[in-house]
Amino acid sequence: MTKDYGNNAPLSYNKYLRVPDLIALQDCLSDPAHHDELLFITIHQTYELWFKQILHELDAAISEMHEDRAAAAARSLRRIVEIEKVLVQQIHILETMTPINFLAFRDELNPASGFQSMQFREIEFSSGLKDTTIIDSFRDDEFARQRLEARHDSQTLADALYALLRRRGFDAPDDDEKLPEDERRKNYGKRTRAVLEILTHFETRYEEFQLIESLIEHDEYFSLWRSHHIKMVERMVGAKRGTGGSEGIGYLRTTLDKKFFPELWEARTYLDTKHGEAGCPFTSVTSTE
Repeated sequence: MTKDYGNNAPLSYNKYLRVPDLIALQDCLSDPAHHDELLFITIHQTYELWFKQILHELDAAISEMHEDRAAAAARSLRRIVEIEKVLVQQIHILETMTPINFLAFRDELNPASGFQSMQFREIEFSSGLKDTTIIDSFRDDEFARQRLEARHDSQTLADALYALLRRRGFDAPDDDEKLPEDERRKNYGKRTRAVLEILTHFETRYEEFQLIESLIEHDEYFSLWRSHHIKMVERMVGAKRGTGGSEGIGYLRTTLDKKFFPELWEARTYLDTKHGEAGCPFTSVTSTE
């Protein structure tokens, strides 16, 4: 262990974190600059930094599942959840603005919109919500479009999860969009059943249990962020149209029921202590009831 702290090359806190560059990035568009616009910019730039970290952890979790390291993947996902808890709370800092003060600079944002957050869409894609129409909306932004296309063509968290479960003996087929719809429904049921087995026998399948619990927490807290965001927007601007041209809260409400991992949620519907009359393939004791 080195004992030369503070005696080496002239690296400082400001240089390492590039603080002068960082605090120069908040350019207000209102003229004269409105007091609350700095807060608005700072909050959203902070979001983008956290989104970058979430993507970093998502990539790590997918890689770790690919390497059959379920415990490591769960740890990466737990970090994502802790970040998302911060993101939910961070929304409410914006509510320290009064609605009239926000309107004083809101028009300057037109036609920019949170809908255009590339990294937010990347998180959705990597978590399982892939939508090619989203990519089309970035057709004039080559940088964003290329990143989203790469995410769209890459493995998702759900893909990695079910591949790991198959390696561990579960019948958890991929969701292949090329299959007929009835075949896709059957495969969905098989994946749900695999999750049900893990939930039922969580003590003997503890690694898999911790992994699916961390995934559902990611799903839950991302949904909570959507919900808190909608309430914040409604509190600030009511039912006004979004600066990007969307229906505002009307559009945002349509996103509330989106789930990254529907099988993880649905499996809980079928969970019971009897666990089916046919017995369970993951225990040597079958039910006689």
